[in-house]
Amino acid sequence: MTRRAMMATAAMALLIAGSSGAAPPDPTAARIVHVTVDAARVTTPLPPIWRFFGADEPNYATLSEGRRLLVELGRLRPDNVYFRAHNLLTTGDGTPDFKWGSTNAYTERDGQPVYDWTIVDRIIDTYRAAGIHPYLEIGFMPEALSAAPNGTPYRLPWAPGVDDKGKTAGWTYPPRDQRRWADLVYRWTQHNVERYGRAEVERWYFQTWNEPNLSFYWSAGPEEFYRLHDVTVDAIRRALPTARVGGPDLAGSGGSFMDGFLKHVVTGTNYATGRTGTPTDFLSFHAKGQPVLVDGHVRMGIANQLRTADEAFGKFAAVPALAGKPVVIGENDPEGCAACPGPANAYRNGPLYASYTAASYARLWELAQRRGTRLEGALSWSYTFVGQPWFAGYRQLATNGVDLAVMNVFRLFARLGSDSVAASSDGQIPLDAVLRDGVRGPADVGVIATRGADQRAQVLLWNYHDDDVPGPDARIDLRVSGVAPAAAGRMWRVDPAHANAFGAWQAMGSPAKPTVAQIAALKRASMLVPQDVRLKDGRLNLSLPRQGVALVEF
Repeated sequence: MTRRAMMATAAMALLIAGSSGAAPPDPTAARIVHVTVDAARVTTPLPPIWRFFGADEPNYATLSEGRRLLVELGRLRPDNVYFRAHNLLTTGDGTPDFKWGSTNAYTERDGQPVYDWTIVDRIIDTYRAAGIHPYLEIGFMPEALSAAPNGTPYRLPWAPGVDDKGKTAGWTYPPRDQRRWADLVYRWTQHNVERYGRAEVERWYFQTWNEPNLSFYWSAGPEEFYRLHDVTVDAIRRALPTARVGGPDLAGSGGSFMDGFLKHVVTGTNYATGRTGTPTDFLSFHAKGQPVLVDGHVRMGIANQLRTADEAFGKFAAVPALAGKPVVIGENDPEGCAACPGPANAYRNGPLYASYTAASYARLWELAQRRGTRLEGALSWSYTFVGQPWFAGYRQLATNGVDLAVMNVFRLFARLGSDSVAASSDGQIPLDAVLRDGVRGPADVGVIATRGADQRAQVLLWNYHDDDVPGPDARIDLRVSGVAPAAAGRMWRVDPAHANAFGAWQAMGSPAKPTVAQIAALKRASMLVPQDVRLKDGRLNLSLPRQGVALVEF
């Protein structure tokens, strides 16, 4: 590890919490890891599940900082990136805020519906300008349609740590008039087809609401949600019979709520049509990790996130009529609240978030293959928070227009080929052990290798540990067959000393208001910079720091 890398790692640990009082392990004692890749032996397709993103606040997308980031996301896989947002039907003037946004799509005047697509069009236009397609969440309830009891506030102020248990807001209620709700959804879908074209809207994912198994988002019971879902899907399909519809985007694997939903869409009486079942083109749920503070440092909860995914995959596979349906993890994150900063979430700024992302997505691919799940997407609920302090600790991909380390891991994902090839690492923790215990003993030094249509070979490596404390580098002995023994290549790194604007900001003294020159330096520090490498007799030796990620392409 370079001196700069060691200083950045130590600074991040101090920022989060301080010392536990125990002597840290020697960060210079490298661990030898052997990695082998056979680039000629294709094993399985590798779907680009990473190309989905999302945010609570839809209106940030139309601001300059939000538009810039959308362009960067669209470049990851042109014309194949999706974005999901809450609040696309919420009543308001379109001002963005934490966990809030609005479009004013539906109001009433003299008791009659008034439709106004101006703000929501502006949002979707911005996606399309960046080459991004909507993963369209139909919600939340417009104020004029809400069945909330009289006196219920339409919106409750939100802030991290504010306890509003037992309180409800008007946007979380079912419609007071199912027919008017259905007409709103029908007209919106019809409008989208007219504005963006049938072929484009057929590519979208349509799903109803968000996490209706949580009282924060849904002030009614499961059966009322099934009704809302049926009515919504029917309205979409009446406007566009070929629309891709699904759900239910529950929090977690959903427990009995998910069981009831799956039964309803297969054998239940459809509330809108009276027929049996509800059209279902894809299935969705949310999987989250659980970081905590332990002895003054952050400990990630990768096992929680992966177990949730495995449970949901199992539920879907257990219903014969749904087994084999495409699956999207509609929110797939290390923890549950993007808009909540705090000591346990300070990892988001730097390389720990990046290495966690590499290690967790690798296991999702592995879990899906084991379960026979058609996993199409794992949506990172991370975007940006416009107008907030530098490196504030929110779950985001960029801060004030400067990309964070985790954004660069998605850029590395984008370089992976379409097919996995045979690869193994004697430092990679077995899947079952990660599901059971996380990564709490030796670090997880893992590998994915791929090959694309251009016949280039890619090797993705990571050195991940749940505990954000100093640890040894992995000294990797990489052996590659299936390419020329002296093949030239390039390597990109994301670690404390590479593609890590947070480390550069700390080295500046963590300025609250960086100068123009400092901002330029932060942008340079955030960039992935390739270095030339070459195999020697089919081998390459490299050192990978703790919480580091590297991609080598031959």
